[in-house]
Amino acid sequence: MKNKITLLAAVLAFSYSFAQENPPMESQMKIYSKKIDSIVVSEKSNMNTELDIVDKDFKENKITSEEKKKKRIEIAVKYEQIINEKVSTQQSELENATKEMVKNSVLQKPDTLNANKNEMQFGFDGIKVRLNKNKKTPKDYLHTLEFSINLTGTTLTPKDKPFKFYDKDSDVKNTIVNSSSYTLRYEDQIGSFTSPFFYRVGLGVRMDRFVPKYGKVFTQENKTLFIEDFTRGNLKETALTNSYLFVPVDFRFVLNPKYIEYEGVKYLDSRKKELSIIAGIYGGVKVGSVIYNRFSTENSKRIVERERAMQGVNTFIFGGKFGISYAGINLFIQKDFTPIFNNDARLRNKYGLQIGIEIANINF
Repeated sequence: MKNKITLLAAVLAFSYSFAQENPPMESQMKIYSKKIDSIVVSEKSNMNTELDIVDKDFKENKITSEEKKKKRIEIAVKYEQIINEKVSTQQSELENATKEMVKNSVLQKPDTLNANKNEMQFGFDGIKVRLNKNKKTPKDYLHTLEFSINLTGTTLTPKDKPFKFYDKDSDVKNTIVNSSSYTLRYEDQIGSFTSPFFYRVGLGVRMDRFVPKYGKVFTQENKTLFIEDFTRGNLKETALTNSYLFVPVDFRFVLNPKYIEYEGVKYLDSRKKELSIIAGIYGGVKVGSVIYNRFSTENSKRIVERERAMQGVNTFIFGGKFGISYAGINLFIQKDFTPIFNNDARLRNKYGLQIGIEIANINF
């Protein structure tokens, strides 16, 4: 019996060292340890009961000293055999379970679906956050809800030169970043699980900021919006800001699709780094247009004026978008097909042309 217990202790020691790194195995080890303890305690109790009977018979002179010794040896051998048999059965089960768990640990594929479910990435392209807590299969990653933040440089172009970037004849300054947009969008796959086509639809807010050149300001008078020199003090800052509520509809095509097989079904693996082209349209309605001036005079160091622009700005915009995306880096060009400014605005250029980058993306 001592040999059996020693061997089992060795198996338990190995299994425990493995179980520390495998919670299910550790739970299994506790169950087997309790079983062995229960077997030993139970059979020893039965053995002691029979030995007490032998001792009692000897005291009552029912058996001789030699008979007592012989019976005690027989009882001890009998219970040693019982315990050995029961321990051997448990040892066999434990060894088989340990072998199976070691095999699974070595040969089983890692759970790539649940790895890095929630992650945050920082790079020169901005911030990318994935909150994929409830996604368990490749299918779940083929449709997403995202919140994106974009920075853009908006240029005003003439109607006959729609793609003339940074036109020197424009009445407003050409700056690298003077607009931004914030969009909540839904993306889903078009076609089969291996299709590289996706569509996006969303709702967003866009803000365009235009600053006149040469210390001039936007002015509205006689139902006309125009730019003129500022003569009421020392101009510190000026801008006309248009705000829109818009709906974008995009189509995305993956140029380097990667695939994964899960439960016998082949899927496009959208968790891999994808190179995509994006094309779409958008439409928006103006929700605000404000002229802002900050200046100083001899009597005051800081005077701020905010005036709602009532003329010269169209209520609706409509345009198209083309972009390229790789591993979270999204660059795009947007062109307004309808003019930002209408006939009530005395401006040389009235159509918007934007070039931008997505600086943050939260994937729910």
